[in-house]
Amino acid sequence: MPRKSPYCIVLSPEERIELERREGRYTLPYYYVVRAKAILLCADGLSNDEIAARLDMRREIVCKWRKRFFEQRLPGLEEQSRPGRPRAFPPRTGRTSKGPGL
Repeated sequence: MPRKSPYCIVLSPEERIELERREGRYTLPYYYVVRAKAILLCADGLSNDEIAARLDMRREIVCKWRKRFFEQRLPGLEEQSRPGRPRAFPPRTGRTSKGPGL
C-alpha cells in the first residue's frame, strides 16, 4: 500500500521559478538538479514512490528532501555540514594532465 507523505509541498511562484531554473542548468552539480526535480514533482502531487521511480532513486531519499524542503524551503536543498572528522585532503578540482606514459 503506498504511503502518503505528511509534508504537502505548495510552491510560491518565486520558488517554482528558482527550482525550474535549477532543474534546467547543466552547470550545476547533478545532485542539485535531481533535488530540484524531486521537489517540483512533489509540488505536482506525486507520491514519494512515484518520484523515486521516475528519478531512479530510493524512496527514503525523496522523503528526506521533501521533509527538508517543507521545513527549510530552498535553503534546505543546499549541502549542510556533516558530522565527523574534517577532510584531510581538499576536494578534487578536476582531472590532471598526467596520464599513462606521461
